[in-house]
Amino acid sequence: MARELIVIGGGAAGIFCAVNAARMSPGLRVTVLEKTGKLLSKVKVSGGGRCNVTHACFDIASMAARYPRGQHFVRKAFHRWFTTDTIDWFRERGVELKTEEDGRMFPVTDSSQTIIDSLMREVNSYGVEVRMHAEVKGILKGDTGFTVTLADGRSLAADYVCIACGGYPKSGMFDWIRALGHTIEEPVPSLFTFNMPGDGIVGLMGVSVPLAQVKVVGTKLVEKGPILITHWGLSGPAVLRLSAWGARELAAREYQFSIVVNWLPEFSEQEVRDRLQELRYEWAPRMVGSGPPLGLPRRLWEYWLGISGVKTDIRWADLPIRDQNRLAGLLCAATFTVKGKTTFKEEFVTAGGVRLSEVDAGSCQSRKAPGLYFAGEILDVDGVTGGFNFQHAWTSGWLVADSIRALESTT
Repeated sequence: MARELIVIGGGAAGIFCAVNAARMSPGLRVTVLEKTGKLLSKVKVSGGGRCNVTHACFDIASMAARYPRGQHFVRKAFHRWFTTDTIDWFRERGVELKTEEDGRMFPVTDSSQTIIDSLMREVNSYGVEVRMHAEVKGILKGDTGFTVTLADGRSLAADYVCIACGGYPKSGMFDWIRALGHTIEEPVPSLFTFNMPGDGIVGLMGVSVPLAQVKVVGTKLVEKGPILITHWGLSGPAVLRLSAWGARELAAREYQFSIVVNWLPEFSEQEVRDRLQELRYEWAPRMVGSGPPLGLPRRLWEYWLGISGVKTDIRWADLPIRDQNRLAGLLCAATFTVKGKTTFKEEFVTAGGVRLSEVDAGSCQSRKAPGLYFAGEILDVDGVTGGFNFQHAWTSGWLVADSIRALESTT
């Protein structure tokens, strides 16, 4: 009688685990249980619908450093399945990836549907059974395997179970996993944008700065990178990375804190003052509002002129030293009050999940219940934005499949 693997969750990690397990262990029956009516929903919306498959980082230590939680765990796992393996896996199935300037990798089609179609072809090729609207309520570990109970009262038997249902926003939602003997690190949001209600700068929504520095006052949290002004506050890679690294600390502050933004992080404040002083001579007859210096976006420059009390029609030669220095201070250290957060598009990520010391990093198998596995965001692993969370999904899903292959080959 064929042995059974049940994969709980039809996202990236679950589907990747299922198709690889079915391919590696031809005698294994693989069933995916998905509680919603959609498969691969995060894959669909990732990267604005293009799917940020992975990141063009080919050094394990450098890659692992992009995970605020789970660095040591993923470093071990990446020795078994890394970015190069992901790229090759999709290429072997006719999907070429391209690298953008910031290292993010997308299918050359710029469509997430390309990735979904590739994975679903594997589902069909290897006879993976997919059951939709199949919510799991409990798992019981027996002497010879597992009994998986669904919300509708049905029970399914399995020799192996892989939990790949993604992260949960509330602690109580993990209770069915706690019942298996596992400890859960409390969930908190990661990858979110900063809300600044009532701040005048939101009037510049749509303005982006390719390089700025954002620091959370009273902490060691600081990030450099592109930032985007939105109608609710600040977003962009620098803010998202900051939210990931500060996920627990900012949650403890109930998302009420101050930030300092340096719009010109490549210069010291003195260098900015000196450059403005030089412009008083170089651009003496020009109006200060006629063109932004130092590579700043025009709307941002005009905003800070207004905040500094400088009229746009004043000549550079007539700019008072006091106003010039106040302007330099704001460009290098503008303080904002953050009151709340907003989830980044549909690419929400949760910090927290199954405690990593209770899971073997080389196989993603439970140390508490042999035959039980975890893949993807259900583990206390999360990366910054840029393809890192998907890479963890592919790696952990493959590791589960390979571990089961090894066990099946000995039976």
